[in-house]
Parts: sequence; structure tokens; C-alpha cells
Amino acid sequence: MTLARLAPILFVLLWSTGWISAKYGAHFADPLTFLVVRYGVAVVLFFILCRVSGVSWPKHRSGWLHAIVSGIFLHGLYLGMVWWAIGQGVPAALSGIIAGLQPLMTGVAAAALIGEDLSVTQRIGLFVGFVGIAIAVLPNVVVIDAETIPVYAVAINVLAMACVTAGTIYQKRYLKEGDLRAVATLQYVGALLVTVPAAFLLEDMHVDWSFGFFATLAWSVLGISMGAIALLLYLIRKGDVSKAASLIYLVPPLAAVEAAIAFGEHLTIPMIVGTCVVVLGVYLTNRKPAVPPV
Repeated sequence: MTLARLAPILFVLLWSTGWISAKYGAHFADPLTFLVVRYGVAVVLFFILCRVSGVSWPKHRSGWLHAIVSGIFLHGLYLGMVWWAIGQGVPAALSGIIAGLQPLMTGVAAAALIGEDLSVTQRIGLFVGFVGIAIAVLPNVVVIDAETIPVYAVAINVLAMACVTAGTIYQKRYLKEGDLRAVATLQYVGALLVTVPAAFLLEDMHVDWSFGFFATLAWSVLGISMGAIALLLYLIRKGDVSKAASLIYLVPPLAAVEAAIAFGEHLTIPMIVGTCVVVLGVYLTNRKPAVPPV
């Protein structure tokens, strides 16, 4: 099988473990502090990879700037908000379901910003998808104890989806050329520009330098920061933004199942039903219209 066929499958499998890593990481370090270490290690490893591979860096200042800005959105703001929300008590399964907002947001943004037309079926899909998110999330927000799962943390988790959508559109629009390894390196530099000051302001910078911490860090860096992100950058560059984003709809079910196995998180009926509705909505949103016969 070629990389083009394997990339979507591998990306979904790797990306779904991000919520589990966030939950595990919270046992060993403050969320943003963990991300600072993760991003720092990723920058070093990607830089070494670029040096060994003889990668060409962007020739113009704008190329450096665009890569750093996209990293601020894709990693600094998006992952920072998700990890912080999970650290505040948002269940990994619920956070994964909220991730279903991304392809829906991307469909709207792509139509408005880069001229991707939406058919009637795709517009219906957007509505159905948001209904699915409401079914999955709202019952939990209504009945939760604010001290157990703060509503503001759920809101931050939703805002994170807007950030990753902005980053995806920005990258597709401004990073059409350049080696993906160099782009990834600069993106993590951008992530550090946001995450380091946030960690200093919001956390005590606590880290438990234990085996569990290093094991979680290793997977977060190698499996997600390098593996999954490299695949995502590849998919964005090779295909439509909406096509790459549509893969996210497979993540919520996987993340929910993984959270149930790893942490014993309860899968409620609204979460299961809402996830199914989200899958239908995203499928309709990203389905290519039939080409009429000539």
C-alpha cells in the first residue's frame, strides 16, 4: 500500500491517542508545562532530522513567518486549550467528541475563505453535525457539577476547535511549498511562543520526572507531535482542506473507546447517539457531489 492510502488510517489511529496522552500526562505534570517540554523536544528532534536530511529552509522571511503563525494556531492554541481543559476535569471521551466540531467549522471556513463551494447536501450535513455535537455535549453540560467538570473548561475545549480550524485554513492558504520537516520544526517554535508564557502565568510548572512521565512524553513526541502531525501536514498539502479535516470524524469514537478502556470513563447514551449523528453530518458535509454525465 502507498503512503497516500496508509496516511489517513495511520493519522486517525495516532491522533485519537492524543486525548489519552493528555489524561495520562496530567498525572505527571501540569498540562501546559508538559506541552512546553513536549514541544521543546519536538523542535530539537525535528531540527536534527532536518540537518541530517539536508532539508532546505524557507528562502523568504514570509515562509518562516507563515510556518510559525500556523504553529501558534495548530499547536500552541489548539493543543494548549485542549490539554488545559482536560487538566481542569473535562473527560477525555467528551473532549474527543467536541473534536467533531473541527471538520464542520472547516467546511464553513473553507467556503468563506478559500472558495470551496458547499452543496445543499453539505449544508444539511453542517446542520446535522452541529445537532450531533449538541446531543453529545449539552446533556453533560446541563447535569454536571460545576466543581467536577467546569463549564468554562468545556467552552475552552470548544474554542480550541476554532483555533485548529483557523490553523488548517491558514496553512492551506499560505504554506503551499517548502519541505514539511522544516515547516513542522518552525510550527513547534511558534507553539512554544504561546505555551511557555501561558505555562508561567497559569501553572506552577510542576513536573514529576518519573518513568510514567518519560513514557507519556515519548509517545506524545514520537507518535503524535512527529508521526501524526507529519501525516496531517502531508494530507493537507496533497488534498483538499475539507478532505483532510473530514478524517477527524473518526477520532471521537476511537477516543471514547480508548478512554473507556484506559480510564473507565462512562459512555453515556447521548454521547454514543451524538457521535453517530456527528459522523453522519460530517459525511454529508464532505461528500463530493456527483458529477453529471456529459
